[in-house]
Amino acid sequence: MPSFSLAVFPVLIVALYLLSSIKILAEYERGVIFRLGRLLPQPKGPGIVLVFRPLDRMVRVSLRQEALEVPPQDTITRDNVTLKVNAVIFLRVIDPNRAVVEVSNYIYQTSQFAQTTLRSVLGEVELDELLSNREKLNTRIQSILDQHTAPCGVKVVNVEVKQVDMPETMLRAMAKQAEAEREKRSKIIHAEGEFAAAQRLSEAAHVMGQEPLSIQLRYLQTLTEIGAEKNTTVVFPLPIDLISDIGALLKQAAQNGRPKALSQTAA
Repeated sequence: MPSFSLAVFPVLIVALYLLSSIKILAEYERGVIFRLGRLLPQPKGPGIVLVFRPLDRMVRVSLRQEALEVPPQDTITRDNVTLKVNAVIFLRVIDPNRAVVEVSNYIYQTSQFAQTTLRSVLGEVELDELLSNREKLNTRIQSILDQHTAPCGVKVVNVEVKQVDMPETMLRAMAKQAEAEREKRSKIIHAEGEFAAAQRLSEAAHVMGQEPLSIQLRYLQTLTEIGAEKNTTVVFPLPIDLISDIGALLKQAAQNGRPKALSQTAA
């Protein structure tokens, strides 16, 4: 019996060692293997991977896309406006071996690159360009970051400027500018309406001048509209030409010293 136990003990130890050497990697994982301190050429996985400790050491690397938030950065634009800007970076590992060997922490290094690049790029543009051409700036920041992270086996997929915080004085100034711009558009639209109405009135006057009866019809229509309302006062409009003729006659009579009608009666 003791001899049987001694024979089973080494087998049990070997079995436990083999079981502990089995590692299972998911579809999105790769295992970077160091054998006796030397890097194996190809990463392992996915599936079952044998890691024989202490000869081998495996580092798991995820190939999934990760979102890295850049903390708010104090930035001064080219037109000397102080802003606080943060961003989000989307990255993924494309070469697991280089991501492990070339840098100690590729996420931290990418974050530092992003902070300095964000301040540098936004410091070269004016505030209006930052607010209106954000997509162009995102592409430029992404291109610069990708050049820095490519030697580390990391691909920067996209960069998005998330939020731009401006001082209160700048917000008030922008609100006044927007209000002035809206008032300007309102005045322009009103002036265009007045111009179009004046053109229509001029055309209507031209048509009525060619057809005198149309003026009489309009006059009668106005009287009808006034009579339809229950008003205590009725105003009868007189043609301007008639008033001008009466004024001319009165003036002429005043110059002669007596009204024209009286002179005709005496005669």
